[in-house]
Amino acid sequence: MAELSKLPNIGKTLEEQLQQVGIETPEQLAQLGSKQAWLTIKAMDPSACYSRLCALEGALQGIRWHSLDDKTKQELKEFYQSF
Repeated sequence: MAELSKLPNIGKTLEEQLQQVGIETPEQLAQLGSKQAWLTIKAMDPSACYSRLCALEGALQGIRWHSLDDKTKQELKEFYQSF
């Protein structure tokens, strides 16, 4: 089983949060998607921010979140702002 912290952007703290909400593997994260994973974390931790959402998306794409394309960043920002 691959560790979540081996994905880009996933440090020990975010890995622990993912595990607390029942996401144990990169495959489970991929099935849920970054937005739903973020919503699940936000329900537990109201301080979940835009950067955390981008970190999750970047992890799924296998890149640092700073390297997400502008269209993806805009879609994530609009999603984030709706909450």
